[in-house]
Amino acid sequence: MTHDGTGLLTIGALARATGLSVRTIRYWSDEGALPPVARSAGGYRLYDAGSVARLELVRTLRELGLGLDDVRRVLTGETTVAQVAAAHVAALDARIRSLKVTRAVLSTVARRGSTAEETTLMNRLARLSAAERARVLDDFMTEIFQGLDTADPDIRQRLRFAAADLPDDPAPEQVDAWVELVELIQDPGFRTVMRGMIEFNAADRGPDVPGGSSLWFMSRLIRGAGDALRDGVEPGTPRAAAVLRDLIGDADPAAVLKRLAAAADPRLVRYRELSGVVNGWDRPSAHTEEFGWVVAALEARAAG
Repeated sequence: MTHDGTGLLTIGALARATGLSVRTIRYWSDEGALPPVARSAGGYRLYDAGSVARLELVRTLRELGLGLDDVRRVLTGETTVAQVAAAHVAALDARIRSLKVTRAVLSTVARRGSTAEETTLMNRLARLSAAERARVLDDFMTEIFQGLDTADPDIRQRLRFAAADLPDDPAPEQVDAWVELVELIQDPGFRTVMRGMIEFNAADRGPDVPGGSSLWFMSRLIRGAGDALRDGVEPGTPRAAAVLRDLIGDADPAAVLKRLAAAADPRLVRYRELSGVVNGWDRPSAHTEEFGWVVAALEARAAG
């Protein structure tokens, strides 16, 4: 109903015209999203036909999830509906990703019958923001590479890539693996093992050694040992000694043994396994038999 024949609407009339409650309209009005066009002699708010259209727009924007601050900016021309919508799409995408992680965590908890303490830990770790997850990884990489400028850059790149972020829609086993991976890279003992491996690598490399040489060396050891195993070459035999010379050349056998010990550490093997699960890779081989053959051949050479 209009007020005193002026054609203006009272707040009650506006509520009846739009189906919104007086309380909601008053709140939006107080927040500046729907200012009255006039006041009655008694101080009551009055609205016009334009207010009805404005109120419908406010309702639509609110139903789309926009806050009143964004609504006011649209209504005053500070921004457009399209710009605000694009920002909200990005926010919703982030929220959807977070909900997917939460769902994966709950699925894992239900499947494992986790305790309350374990559930809390899993949820806290799995719901770290992308920036927080990056900081955890950066801290790990800084500690194990600090001051070792001659370390093979390909190793640095592979380690960072291996500890990748959770996918947008993680499976329960990926959440499980990520939680364990985060705990592992924060473990001081594991960091010491990794640091030792990088120190071995840095000590072996000169300034002119190309990147990737260390990875090539380990791959060559694995291939050569695999061939020896398939051919039935026993460690400690003259034939094994010849294979070993081809594999390591004039490298110090003791240094090679130390590097293999670091590479075969169960925690490093677990790191590779967890990284594979998080990234959706095939389960990596620990090459236990190949490393074992090289170790046995090196020990036999040292004993001889």
